[in-house]
Amino acid sequence: MCTVSFIPVGNAFLFTSSRDEQAERPPAFLPEPYSINNQRILFPKDPKAGGSWIAVNEGGQVAVLLNGAIKAHRPEPPYRKSRGLVLLDLISETSPVDGFQKADFAGIEPFSVILFEQEQLWSGKWDGKMKWLEALNSRKPQIWSSVTLYGPSVIRMREQWFEDWLATHPYPGTLDILRFHQSGGKGDLENGILMNRSNQLYTQSISSIRLSPGYASFRYIDLCHGETADRYLELHKTISSRT
Repeated sequence: MCTVSFIPVGNAFLFTSSRDEQAERPPAFLPEPYSINNQRILFPKDPKAGGSWIAVNEGGQVAVLLNGAIKAHRPEPPYRKSRGLVLLDLISETSPVDGFQKADFAGIEPFSVILFEQEQLWSGKWDGKMKWLEALNSRKPQIWSSVTLYGPSVIRMREQWFEDWLATHPYPGTLDILRFHQSGGKGDLENGILMNRSNQLYTQSISSIRLSPGYASFRYIDLCHGETADRYLELHKTISSRT
C-alpha cells in the first residue's frame, strides 16, 4: 500500500501495488474472492484487521490504498476502523466514487485511495480533517508513493524512475510491471520500489490486477514466503473493448 502504479495498455488496465510494512506485521492471506454487500470482490486479506489494500469487484471497479494523504502525519490511535476495512467498504459500494463522497471518515487515520470506475480514474484523499476527490487521466500511466514513507524529492525521483522505465517499455504487460516493482530504483534499498530498511520495514508483497474485457486477472507475489498466486474474476459489467 505504499507504491501504486497504473498503466492503460490496449484495451486493458494494469494496477500494481507494492505493500511495504513493518517486520512485525504478519503477511496477508493470498487473494481470494469474497462476497460483500452481494458483490464478489477479489482481494488479499490482512490477518490483523481483515481489510485489504487492493481489490477488484465483479463490476470491473478497482480500489487501491496508500497510507497518508497530503503530507506525513503523526499517528494518533485509537482509530475507529482500519483503513483496510474502509477500502472494502468503498469497493463494495455500487459506486465506490459516490461512496467516498458520502462517507464520514472521522476517526480514520489519513489515507489516499485510487479508484477506477466506468473507465474513469480518481484520486481520493483524507487528511484526518478534510477529504478531496480528483478525476485523473485514465489514458496516462501514473505512479504514487506513500507520503508517510517518502518525502517530496524522493517521490519525484521515483516518478522519474517510472518515466524512464516506460520509455523502454511502451506496451508493458503484467510481468513487465511486476519486474519494475521488483527492480525499480537502481538498487536503492532505502527508497527503491522494492525497499528494505534494515529488515525493519520492507516490501512484503506485490499485487497486480489486469482488467480486460470480461475478466480481471490478479497476480500476487508473497515475498515473505516466496509464493506466487494467480486468481481470476469474471466481470458481470465488462469494460469496453477499444480498437
